[in-house]
Amino acid sequence: MIEWLFNPWVISAIVVSVIVGNIAALKYTANMKFDKPSKTESDLDRLNELDKKHHADASDKEKGA
Repeated sequence: MIEWLFNPWVISAIVVSVIVGNIAALKYTANMKFDKPSKTESDLDRLNELDKKHHADASDKEKGA
């Protein structure tokens, strides 16, 4: 029953189908266009700005109290 799986023709067909599938996937994905992030500030820069503002507000409250 399992000996047909180890038949050289079956193994060859599986190898060829994997190679053809990979080539088709590469052909499909080769021309994809990815949007570049705009020149605005990144999320990390925005988080750093908010963190500095938060710490400045917290220190102002401590000084006032």
